[in-house]
Amino acid sequence: MALISKGIENVRAFELPGGIRADGEYVGTPRTALVTWRSSLSDTLYQVYVNGRYAGTTLDSQQRQLTVPIPMSLESAVRIEVFGVEPEETDVDFSNEIDWSPADSGRVRISLLRSQNLPIDATAEIYFDNGTGEIDYENPLTDSPIRIWPSRQDKAGFGMSRFGGSDFGYDSAAATGFGKGSFGYGQFGLDADTFEWTSSVLLAGVYKFAVRIIDAAGKQSGNSETEPITVTPAARPVEKISISSFDKQTNQLVLEISNSV
Repeated sequence: MALISKGIENVRAFELPGGIRADGEYVGTPRTALVTWRSSLSDTLYQVYVNGRYAGTTLDSQQRQLTVPIPMSLESAVRIEVFGVEPEETDVDFSNEIDWSPADSGRVRISLLRSQNLPIDATAEIYFDNGTGEIDYENPLTDSPIRIWPSRQDKAGFGMSRFGGSDFGYDSAAATGFGKGSFGYGQFGLDADTFEWTSSVLLAGVYKFAVRIIDAAGKQSGNSETEPITVTPAARPVEKISISSFDKQTNQLVLEISNSV
């Protein structure tokens, strides 16, 4: 089975204070939220996900609220989702099934294939066009080169299994097993695993990225470029809201919203 979204509606989240001071001000840390919802499902438990990550599960099928931790940062909005799950799957984390795009939060995530064909000393550099349409290959976006194999044990080890089945000095015993990685991208009988790089927060715009692999001798691979990626930073949450005025005759309420710069 999988996550069930049909039949769940009116999801609401209310931030809870960590405490109340003597002057009536609330304590904002740690940040938690009470999530409520309506559901037409029966004999179903519910899981709550925050920014695509598992946050908690209800105890019974009648429960329609759950308190969950939320990120401390106020730089971007928090995405909260509620799904139904079968009782036998209450302890299963389905985060990998949720389509959570970091581009919606002003960041871009790039997945890189890590084939056993890449040498042990290989590194990767990320480049981008900064929204100009032309990628700048003189100034890498990464602060330092990304090691493809952070340790020698990450690459299939010497003398562990099928000698000659990998690069010189390495065998295939430690490689990602068949059907357990990125299927179809590794050599026959093996899969290629992936690792990810996530950018810092970018301004709204359309960007192109490129990856270049370099070995210890300085030999460079060809440039692998992405298609244009549209980045839309998440709306910044309101830090303070107050009533500015209320006109009884027109029944009009004016709110004042403010954020620190």
